[in-house]
Amino acid sequence: MRGVSGGEKKRCGIGMELITSPALLFLDEPTTGLDANTANSIIALLQKYLSAGPCVFASLRAPPPRRFPRYSIFRQFDHLTLLNQGEAIYAGEASKAVAYFEDLGYKCEQFNNPADFFMDITQGAIGPATDGPSLATLTRTAEDKNPLALQYRRSQLYGRTMEQLEQLEKNPVNRHDKARREKPCYATPFCYQLLLVSKRTAKNILRNPQTSYAQLALNIVFGILVGLIYYRIPRTLPEALQNRIGAFFFLVINMVFGNLSGVELFISERALFIHENSGGYYRTSVYFLSKMVVDLIPNRIMPVFVFSAIPYFMMGFKPEPEAFFLFCVTMSLISLSAVSLAFLVSASVGSFGVANTLIALPYVFMMVFGGFLVNLNSMLSWLSWLKWVSIFYYGLNALTINELTGQVFTSNYSSITGEMYMDQQAIDYTTWGFWQNEVALFGIMCLCMLFSYIQLWRIKRWNVLLQKSINVTHCHLADLTKASSFKLSLVHLR
Repeated sequence: MRGVSGGEKKRCGIGMELITSPALLFLDEPTTGLDANTANSIIALLQKYLSAGPCVFASLRAPPPRRFPRYSIFRQFDHLTLLNQGEAIYAGEASKAVAYFEDLGYKCEQFNNPADFFMDITQGAIGPATDGPSLATLTRTAEDKNPLALQYRRSQLYGRTMEQLEQLEKNPVNRHDKARREKPCYATPFCYQLLLVSKRTAKNILRNPQTSYAQLALNIVFGILVGLIYYRIPRTLPEALQNRIGAFFFLVINMVFGNLSGVELFISERALFIHENSGGYYRTSVYFLSKMVVDLIPNRIMPVFVFSAIPYFMMGFKPEPEAFFLFCVTMSLISLSAVSLAFLVSASVGSFGVANTLIALPYVFMMVFGGFLVNLNSMLSWLSWLKWVSIFYYGLNALTINELTGQVFTSNYSSITGEMYMDQQAIDYTTWGFWQNEVALFGIMCLCMLFSYIQLWRIKRWNVLLQKSINVTHCHLADLTKASSFKLSLVHLR
């Protein structure tokens, strides 16, 4: 992300986690990379947030020569856990930590920062002023290289903590039931989520208009090119039928393969979606609908109408408004059916290379079974059924019916009607024959969209399964925080 500093990213990340009002919040080094005033304001904000009842766990690393947070930050923590060499050497109230280490013989100077005092102890920079009674009895062995951790395990503070944990462990069923009863909820309603996510998607498109402009310009240029190739198709045989059917096939190819870019829709934001959706920021349906509305209208529907208008009149198709409107509708359905299949692949895989390969294969098979390259009546019976899942088949039939119905084409010796040609090709040119192709294209689009949503939902489902075990831990920690009466906990790692 350009123009955003590391501190701004960190503050934005913390703010995003607060949106969902979590009962427990874990922060890994929330003050790293921030100046003292900013770090202090963040901790103060967390303290204000804690008035609503949640608990915050923060971990801070302070290896030399970096110093620990200043005292104004440290004193805001209710609970302190110090880790040294992977073992706890203190876990209790932050305000009583100095007294604990002074009992062990360590002395904190009058104007010394207690946080720096703890760090010096863990790093071995200072030793006990006098041998405390407990430390004097400790012996370093090969198995024990951390006497501070051993002393903590022998302390009364550790014993009281273990008693609290044992009391919580006596009733594990209730804790599991509590986690099982908790249903996922959202801090904002569906419509509000849809509005915000759609706005963000629209802003991303507006901030990068080259993609939309390039696609629109490409459709205009390609429409002019197709119109010039098939300019003013004559009504004399054999050119009249040959060029028209060839133009239909060319147009369908452009509509289908022009949507290969649709595989990028979900892959490019897959990591962002997993993070935000599993974090409870919005529903899967909200993300899916926002993408469908914002992407389909400006990038898939409007350019198709612009593209369709250019070659339609240049090639000399039917001038009736109804025929032109049905032509545009058919082209739009072809495009939407193709892009919905691309969306399905995009939601199913996480790699651009794999997605491009997977989407190209069905497009090619659909083209083969579209009825233009191969006569479907001459194919093997166990293969010919594939035409029923071909976008090319329905698109070519609909365009042919719309253009050839009521047309008469002549040659020097004979004439042929559009209906006669469609009878030869076994095309049902009745009103229902035309609309069943439109319905089939619409059905393919809806089916692929449904499976795309299911694939996105499955991504969330795996995250939910992963969170179930975490929910039990959350309940355990929540009970522990109630028993210990702390809200803001600090974990210092060395």
